[in-house]
Amino acid sequence: MDPLAFLAGAAAAAGACAAWVMQRRVAQLQRQLTAERHAASHDALTGLPNRRAFYLRGAELVADAHAHPLVAVVLDVDGFKQINDAYGHSAGDEVLVTIARRFSACAGRGIVARLGGDEFAGLIAGRDGEPDEQAAGLADLLAAPMRLGGQVVTVSTSVGLVPVEPHVHLADAVHRADAAMYRAKHHGQRRRPHLVAHQHILHTSLRCELPTHPTSAT
Repeated sequence: MDPLAFLAGAAAAAGACAAWVMQRRVAQLQRQLTAERHAASHDALTGLPNRRAFYLRGAELVADAHAHPLVAVVLDVDGFKQINDAYGHSAGDEVLVTIARRFSACAGRGIVARLGGDEFAGLIAGRDGEPDEQAAGLADLLAAPMRLGGQVVTVSTSVGLVPVEPHVHLADAVHRADAAMYRAKHHGQRRRPHLVAHQHILHTSLRCELPTHPTSAT
C-alpha cells in the first residue's frame, strides 16, 4: 500500500472521528444548557414555571391585545399543613403535583405557575360569569377526588380571581387576586364546617371518603 495513501486515509479517519466526538460534545452541552435554563425557570416538583418565569411571560400576555380577555388567579391549598401532618410530606407533594396538573389543564394559551409552598398563580382566559362564579367553578374542578395515602380524599383550595385589563401591571392584578383569595379562604373557613359536618373529616378542608370503586379517582 502506498504510504502516502495510508497516511491520508488515517488522517481522514482521525478527522472524522474527531468531528463525531465534537458533535456529540456540542449536543451534550446544548442539552445541558437547555436543562439548566429549564431548571432556572421552572419548579422542580411540579414542572410548572416559577415566579420569575410567570411574571416575564405574564407581562407579555397582558400586553398582547389578542390574548384578552384574561383573568389573574391566585390559589392555595386549604389546610396543607394538616395534610402533611396526617399523610406525610411525600403525600403533600402528591397533592401539589395533582393540583398543578389540574390547574394547568385550565390554562389554555395562558400560563400557570407555582409561586412557592402551596400557592399557585395563573393568567388564563376569562370565561362567562362573574369573577366569584369563575373562581368557584375552578375550585370545584380542582377539588375532584384524588388518591392519597391509600385513601381517596377531596382537597379543597381557596381561589381568588380578578379580570385583567390590557396594559395593566401584572403585579397589581396578582395582588388583587391574592386579596380575593384570602377573602374566599375566610368565607370558606366560616362555611365549611356546616357543609361537611355530616362527613368524617381530618380537617375542615380535607374530606376523607372510602369509595366503593377507587379507580374512579384521578
